[in-house]
Amino acid sequence: MIQGDELVVAKLDRLGRTQVEVINRLHSLQESGVHVRTLDGLINTRALGKMAPLVVGLLTGLAEVERELIKERTVESIAHRKRTGGSLGGRPKTSQARADLVLSLRASGDSYRVIREKTGIGLATIRRILVESETATV
Repeated sequence: MIQGDELVVAKLDRLGRTQVEVINRLHSLQESGVHVRTLDGLINTRALGKMAPLVVGLLTGLAEVERELIKERTVESIAHRKRTGGSLGGRPKTSQARADLVLSLRASGDSYRVIREKTGIGLATIRRILVESETATV
């Protein structure tokens, strides 16, 4: 949000995806006379004056290192869960017994909504089970 000759951002990393992008954007803003301030008060280029590029470079560098560490931990976590058979996330699969119940209730003439009330399964899941069973028989 620009207020007069000042740009207010929630966090410094909102100005770009990489350290170079953030620094370049800050430099171009300062050249055009726009000062940048973060809501947390960490950065105020007007108050920092000539020290602004140094402080911004340091902070964006630290943020970039933190992002890389998060990526590494995420990749390691996924690899560990694959090795140990852990959950990789996503919605849990519907058991075959519940899917068979949905199919039998539908075969006996129950509507989707009645099936939902009897089984507690969502309408989208009921539709998916029925469509998958139709394509499997074709």
